[in-house]
Amino acid sequence: MGMHVNTSCINCDRAVSVADQKYCPGCGQPTPAHRIDWHFLGHELEHSVLHMDRGILYSLKNVMLRPGQLLRDYIEGRRGNQVKPLLLITMMAAAVVLLNRLITGGSMMDSGVSEALVAGQTMPAELLRFLAASRSVSAWIDSHFAAFTLMLLPIEALVFWQVFRRYSQLNYPEWLVMTTLLTVQVFVIWSVLVLLYRWLSQAQLVAALLGMIYNAFSLVHFFQDRPVWSTLWRTAVALAVFSLISSAAVMAAALVVMRVA
Repeated sequence: MGMHVNTSCINCDRAVSVADQKYCPGCGQPTPAHRIDWHFLGHELEHSVLHMDRGILYSLKNVMLRPGQLLRDYIEGRRGNQVKPLLLITMMAAAVVLLNRLITGGSMMDSGVSEALVAGQTMPAELLRFLAASRSVSAWIDSHFAAFTLMLLPIEALVFWQVFRRYSQLNYPEWLVMTTLLTVQVFVIWSVLVLLYRWLSQAQLVAALLGMIYNAFSLVHFFQDRPVWSTLWRTAVALAVFSLISSAAVMAAALVVMRVA
């Protein structure tokens, strides 16, 4: 069967029922299948990225401007126009890494503070070994930032699930989606602040703080039928616990590298 046959679906071979049929009712394959040319690529770019009523920009717009409604839509099943959260966070992680390297030329795990503290000082050998191991861990995170982010997401979701367990009926997989979208918010803020690096050298720290505030704002809107204060303190506790766990994980990795080296 040819690629551009109009009489049947090229994917499942189901007959096309009407002349103006656009999708196969059996498998969802577009009918007919269009040849990949410049028109096709432009159409795909327009509909998957540039459209403001669906696709990447639509999801990013909603995650920043209507976060509570976006979270509610996802949990309640209205996901047709949205980009998958996993794809969205992977793309934003890549965008943050690219912008950071092009504009700041620095590390994703800023170790400038610790380096400044020990500069010019005579340090014990064990501490020097730990700092060297920490730099190795930071270098690995720099090279695998998207993977590192995905590794932390289940932990973040678990923390939020436990803190909010008696507060809502959300299950762990739902919190996994929620925390993915909340992390996308942080990456969007981080990307914008990196562009202001000339005037704002601590973009990473500011992005983390603003991201936490925005996460709290989003959850207050999501739990709009709950007391604001109850949502805020639970969000603060969850973010604090997750920050401690992630920092401890990085420190533990540095200790392992130090012992192995």
